Amino acid sequence: MDAASPQGTRINKYLSEVGHCSRRAADALIEQGRVTINGLVPEMGTRVQPGDSVAVDGVVVATHDQERIIIAYNKPVGIVCTTDTRREKDNIIDAINFPTRVYPIGRLDKMSEGLIFLTNDGDIVNDILRARFGHEKEYHVVVDHSITPEFVSKMAAGVAILDTVTMPCEVEATGNQSFKIVLKQGLNRQIRRMCEALGYRVRRLKRVRIMNVELGDLPSGTYRPLDDLELRKLRELTKNARQS
Repeated sequence: MDAASPQGTRINKYLSEVGHCSRRAADALIEQGRVTINGLVPEMGTRVQPGDSVAVDGVVVATHDQERIIIAYNKPVGIVCTTDTRREKDNIIDAINFPTRVYPIGRLDKMSEGLIFLTNDGDIVNDILRARFGHEKEYHVVVDHSITPEFVSKMAAGVAILDTVTMPCEVEATGNQSFKIVLKQGLNRQIRRMCEALGYRVRRLKRVRIMNVELGDLPSGTYRPLDDLELRKLRELTKNARQS
C-alpha cells in the first residue's frame, strides 16, 4: 500500500466500485479509521493495489476478482436496508445472512416489503441507482379507505410532494382498497407521500418487480440467485441505459 503510487485505485473510489458505499461515505469510514488495507489503516488517497485485502470494520469487502453476485431477496416488514450492522440491529445484512459480503441496491423503507437486489457488483449498483435511466419498479399497495377513479387518475398524472411533482406513472385499481403502481423514479417514501397528499394512508406496500425481475412466489425472508436469463436481460437493460 503506497499513497504516492500512481498505480491502483484510490481507496474511496475502490469501495464505491465494489458496491460497498458511496465515495463520500467511504471518506467518512476512512476518517473514522474503520478501513484497513492489508491490516493497516490507510491515509486518505491511499491506492489499492492488485492483491490487496481491503476490510471495513474487520470484514473483507468484495474484490473485482471475486465472482459477481446478484441475488433477489424478499425483504420482510421491519428490516432496514442498511449495511450498518453496528448501530441497526434489524439491518438487512444480518437478516439475509449471506455467506459472502453483499450490499443492497437501493432501498425499501422499514415498513415496506418485497423485492430488493443485493450484490457485490459495484458497476451494476451505479447503473441501477441512476434515476434518469427510468428503470421500472412495480408495487402492490393497500390503503385505508376506498379507492376512487379520481385517486387513480391523480396518482397516475403526478402528485406534488417534496417540492416537486412526481413523474406520470402507471396506476391500476386492483380492489376496493388496493392498487398496483409502476414507478420510473425513486423519491424518498414516494408512494406513501403520494397517497398521503391525496388523503390516503398506506396499510401495506410490497414491491413485486424491478425491471425484468419478478418477486414471484419467493417466500418472505428468503433469497434466490438471479437466473441466467434474468441476468442477461438485466445487464442488457443497464448497458442500454448507460449508453442513452
